[in-house]
Amino acid sequence: MIHSRVKTRPAALFLAGAAGMLAVGGAAPAMAQEADYLAALKACRAIEDEDDRLACYDAKVGAMVSASEAGDVRIVDREDVRRTRRQLFGFTVPDLDILEGDEQDKETSELLETTITSARQLTNKAWRFTTAEGAVWEISNAPTRLAPIKPQDKVIFKRASLGYYFIRINGQMGVKGKRIQ
Repeated sequence: MIHSRVKTRPAALFLAGAAGMLAVGGAAPAMAQEADYLAALKACRAIEDEDDRLACYDAKVGAMVSASEAGDVRIVDREDVRRTRRQLFGFTVPDLDILEGDEQDKETSELLETTITSARQLTNKAWRFTTAEGAVWEISNAPTRLAPIKPQDKVIFKRASLGYYFIRINGQMGVKGKRIQ
């Protein structure tokens, strides 16, 4: 499936079917154009004469390639979507089909394991750190028993409530924090 690309935030991704292909795009125009491309390809598939069917596929695929070269359509694979989901973890994003994904992806929407790349203590009880995906997180009321956070520490985020997450660093007791950037 293909979607037209409209200037949107990176969170505007849509699942494109069992083949695991995805496309970036804006919701309404993208869905309409997706339906057009798919309907055209499905119509080609129904043509019985091999030469006519091939000519139809050539024309419709040619239109998709031209749209891709013009920057109107972009196809991405499942791994690109997973990487994007990891980068978006902790942000509140619209409820899009692509963010539901398969069973493995559903785990990622509630839980993320990654590595800390940089950290600094803001106050006695506040820490700010960056993950390998480039996300910036903040713990604003850290208990005194929390060991200093440093690069290469393993961190697990689990969705809590009201935009907060339980953050467990190197297996320590979880603390509450949120993504700020």
